[in-house]
This record gives sequence, C-alpha cells and structure tokens, in this order.
Amino acid sequence: MTAQLYCFGESGNSYKAALTMTLAGYDWTPRYVDFFGGETRTPEYRALNVMGEAPVLVEGDTVLSQSGAIQLHVVKATGKLGGAAGEEEEVMRWILWDNHKLSSQAGMTRFLMNFLPEDKRPAEVIAFMQGRLKAAYATLNAHLESRDCIVGSDVTIADTACCGYLYYPEPFGFDRKDWPHIDRWLDRIAGLPGWKHPYDMMPGSPADRAPKA
Repeated sequence: MTAQLYCFGESGNSYKAALTMTLAGYDWTPRYVDFFGGETRTPEYRALNVMGEAPVLVEGDTVLSQSGAIQLHVVKATGKLGGAAGEEEEVMRWILWDNHKLSSQAGMTRFLMNFLPEDKRPAEVIAFMQGRLKAAYATLNAHLESRDCIVGSDVTIADTACCGYLYYPEPFGFDRKDWPHIDRWLDRIAGLPGWKHPYDMMPGSPADRAPKA
C-alpha cells in the first residue's frame, strides 16, 4: 500500500519525513497541503490531525503526525536509517535536540523573514532568533568536525531531522560557507541515491505564490 504524506514544499518538517521515506525506500506519494491558503485550519484538516500541522502520514488505518514520529515509523517498517545496535538513544538525542534547538527556531525565523509581509517582520525578534540559531549551528558544526554523520558511520534519521531546514534558499541567517563541517555533511546527504531538494521532492514553493507578470 502506498502511503500518503500530507505535506508542502516550504515545510522543513515535511521534508524530514519525505526525505526519510525516500532514502529508506518507503512507498509513498505526496498529498499537497495548502498551508498558506489556510487548509490546516479547516475543520476537515483538524479532523485528520487535531494539531493542525504538516506532515501527516496516512496509510490504511494508520494516521500519524509529527515528523519525528513518522521517521521512527519508517525505521521500524524498513529497518533502515535507525543506526547500528546500541545507537538508538543517541539518534533520539539528536532528533530531540534538533526539534528544540534547530528546526523549530530555523522554521520560525525563516517564516518571519520571508513569508510575512515586509512591514510586519519583527526585526528585534528576528535578531534574537538568529542569535540562538548561531549557537545551534556552532554546536552542530563542532560535532561534525571529525565525522561524516551525526551518529555512527551511516546516515540515520538524526541526519534527516537536522538537515530539514538547511537546504532552503530563503535567507534566515544560515550561510553554508560559514559552517564548513555542516556544508560537507549536507553535500554528503545530497549525494545519496534518491535525494532531492525539498521543492523538487514535494509540491509547493514560493514561486507558486509569486505575482504573475
């Protein structure tokens, strides 16, 4: 059975799930969520996911939200990307770190800087968030200095979690050239069979909402 992933290209959290499924060889297809059109706030969507967020995995009777939970589901189903025996807790440690310290803040900062009207972008909040993000980038960059993957010797869902927002082109205070070990790590993930940029892997991009000439 082909799973449906309710997702949209601008969502780094959706990308974590989509990239994990793709690299693990999980059978899935995207179902576009019109986030900017308000779909996640509709009663129909809330009936699917009371949290009103994307991504959501729908497969038969299974309905699962939150990217980390979907990633764990894929690991259990395929036996891939979970790390070697004994590495499970370290993988989870980095997923939780990403959710709290990196992706949540990168996602918010990117939204404030790029998807709000220019006159409503809170400069002081953005500066504060960028400061916190710089500390997170420094943590990840230092960790990757002497390793190719976040945990162990192979790519795991710790990698597909932490990279979720770092391929996006919109400015939010992250420049790969400033973080050489992160840059090398992102190149390694992008070299894996099946990898695609989020705007190529899932429907939806800022270009779709650009004013027509």
